[in-house]
Amino acid sequence: MRSLIVALSLICLISLTNAQDSGHDPADPSKPTVQFITVDKDVKLEVLDWGGTGRSMILLAGLGNDAHIFDGLAPKLISSYHVYGITRRGYGLSSAPVPSDDNYSADRLGDDVLAVIAALKLVRPIVVGHSIAGEELSSIGSRHPEKVAGLIYLDAAFAYAFYDPAQGNLLIDAADLRQKLENLVSSAGPREQEAALKELQQSILPQFEKDLKSQEDDLAKIPEPPAGSPNASKPSEVSPIVKAILMGEEKYTSIKVPVLAICAVPHELGSRYEHDPSARAAAEARDLARTTAQANAFQTGVPTAHVIRLAHASHYIFNSNEADVLREINAFTATLP
Repeated sequence: MRSLIVALSLICLISLTNAQDSGHDPADPSKPTVQFITVDKDVKLEVLDWGGTGRSMILLAGLGNDAHIFDGLAPKLISSYHVYGITRRGYGLSSAPVPSDDNYSADRLGDDVLAVIAALKLVRPIVVGHSIAGEELSSIGSRHPEKVAGLIYLDAAFAYAFYDPAQGNLLIDAADLRQKLENLVSSAGPREQEAALKELQQSILPQFEKDLKSQEDDLAKIPEPPAGSPNASKPSEVSPIVKAILMGEEKYTSIKVPVLAICAVPHELGSRYEHDPSARAAAEARDLARTTAQANAFQTGVPTAHVIRLAHASHYIFNSNEADVLREINAFTATLP
């Protein structure tokens, strides 16, 4: 069941990731200095330092990327900030502990960032995260808001960053269901089991059934690509580390620091469906509905958030809309104490 849930939930993520060009230049033109910081037993993270003047800013990459993904953006920030980048555990030159929920949960990854902040003796830095890094931002903003001055989500304000009960999320709710079932099995006595059963019946299972129906409806709307087309190829294999990170997502509903969220609403779909206008229009409509709903939920549920919507931006929004991102970052940080 767990493998099925992961496979279903990754369909949109995989297709979006495959469609976008990260624009990463492996030549590393900015040549940041590199150090390795211990954040956990036998775990060291690669930390880049591009230098700069002003308050500290930390850049966190999305799923599958290391901190060098920001080699193009970071040099444009150093006139106003001292810019660092952290490569998440499991990627790049950082340590890759055994994939498990404990090693790659959202809070564990958030704690890694906090450990780097402490090691570098940074005072309330601004933390910027792309894509899945939204969960690390929300982990910090929910549990240790005093450690940061502000959080900036670069197309990162999805369900793993802010959970909206009205929409639910198959992957996050599946992890919650699994935990509640484990609690039921390990309950010490009949009263504890009774309470666990009641929670499952009244809230957990109804939400999960709603998620399954929503996923089924979404999948039914996706047309089969023509035989022989690039879109007909088999999806990429999902690595154990990716699975561990996705299964470690948590429900964040209370983010207590100033927030800037820059969202692609809808996304630019790139070259997909270029020979099938009707399929492209349907895909754009689905993406518009999904991104609009989540951006609205984030704005409503996070009172401190300033949400910017950029139409037809790439998921790598700091590349496709670099000028917009830099402008909004500078305007936001100017308001921070």
